[in-house]
Amino acid sequence: MTDGSDGLVPAEDWRTGPADDLFDAILGLQTRDEAARFFRDLCTLGELHDLSQRWQVVRLLDAGRHYAEISHLTGASTATITRIAQWLHHGTGGYRLALRCLTSGAATTSDTTRETAAPAPVRR
Repeated sequence: MTDGSDGLVPAEDWRTGPADDLFDAILGLQTRDEAARFFRDLCTLGELHDLSQRWQVVRLLDAGRHYAEISHLTGASTATITRIAQWLHHGTGGYRLALRCLTSGAATTSDTTRETAAPAPVRR
């Protein structure tokens, strides 16, 4: 059985010690600025764009937006949006948990206030 993302990694093998170490490092961050600095060091700009785009798609799907509108706003393909929707509705619950954290105000910010409206379109 695979995780459905690339057909290469068995679903039961993705939770490795190094993956858990990464999750622990993320959990240790206290502010948005700390998270931004960590992710900028960890990821390429392309990876950050892709991760940000996926999260924007999740938020728009959760808001009930249509796939074509989401594609127009984010630049994500409808195939990518469909795949994200599958994980949103039938995945491990991580997207729903993070969405609840946003609406409950559990996420920590630094010197900026968090917007509660739908995210702005991503420009390339």
